[in-house]
Formats: sequence, C-alpha cells, structure tokens
Amino acid sequence: MPDVRTPARPRPPATGGPGAADLLDFVRRTAADAALVASLPLDPEGRTWIRLDGPGGSEAWLIGWPPGTGTGWHDHGGSHGAFAAATGELTEQSLATQLPTEGWKTLELADGVDRERKLADGRGRAFGPHHVHQVLNISEDTHAVSVHAYYPPLPLMRRYSRTGPVLRLEEVERPEDWS
Repeated sequence: MPDVRTPARPRPPATGGPGAADLLDFVRRTAADAALVASLPLDPEGRTWIRLDGPGGSEAWLIGWPPGTGTGWHDHGGSHGAFAAATGELTEQSLATQLPTEGWKTLELADGVDRERKLADGRGRAFGPHHVHQVLNISEDTHAVSVHAYYPPLPLMRRYSRTGPVLRLEEVERPEDWS
C-alpha cells in the first residue's frame, strides 16, 4: 500500500472562471441572506438542497443538514470550491495531503495529515482541486444550513471509506447519478 506524504499544493483556477477567493466571497454573502436560508425546506431524516446560480459559471448549492448527518469522505473531481455555514455548526475533517487521482484503490495515510475545523455563523473556507474531506453536523438536536460553490461545476465526486490510516476508493459518482 503506498504511503501518502506529498503536501497539498494549490493550483490556479481554470482560465476565465472564478477563483477560490471569489467562491468564498459568494458563499459567505449567500450564507448571510436570511430570507434565502429560511426558504430551504428542512427534513429531519435527510439532507435537503436547492441549486443556486454561482458566480462565473460555477455550481452552487444551499444544503440543509439534520442533526447527526454528514457527507462521508469525498473529493470534488478536480474542481476547487468553498463553503460557509449559514446556521448551526458544521465540522469539517480533511486531509492535508494531495492524493493521486488515478491508479489506486487503497492508500495508507501518513501520520499528521488529519485536520479538523468547526464552521458556524457565516464562517467559511475555500479549497483547491485536490481537497479530500467529510462534512458533518455533529449536533444532536440542531439543523445546520450551508452554502457550497464549485468551479468548474463538479464533473464527478470520488467517495472513500476510511478505517484508521487506510483510505479506500469506494465509488465514483457523476452528475447524472445525483438527479
């Protein structure tokens, strides 16, 4: 099993599209739109979402997170992005390393690659095209709502499972799988 130690290096955005700072500004401003956030129907059983018009051809989403829900480990298929919490609090667990995008099914992660941050009250973060993370609402009783934007629009998402330091590629989802 390869040992992943390569530090993540940001790449510039695709020519002509919004950069990470533009996406972060958009998700923060949108998260502050109380009327839009309140328009999202919340379901106690599962996540809900509304597709939004993002800046410069980006893909954007307003997402509701019931207590105890999360995404599981995933990447964004080479797109860079940003997200911000509008209400409630989200926990992001991420890997501070760049994974190879092809040719592997199982990797053993090096010590020290795990990162965790809490996002609440309009706080957000931007990330590069190699970002691998999971987002969780660990609250036992409070919904969270967040805004996410990606450029270019997501061509795919790779889903991973994780046991200790072992990360396994489980599936590749494409946009047609999300309808």
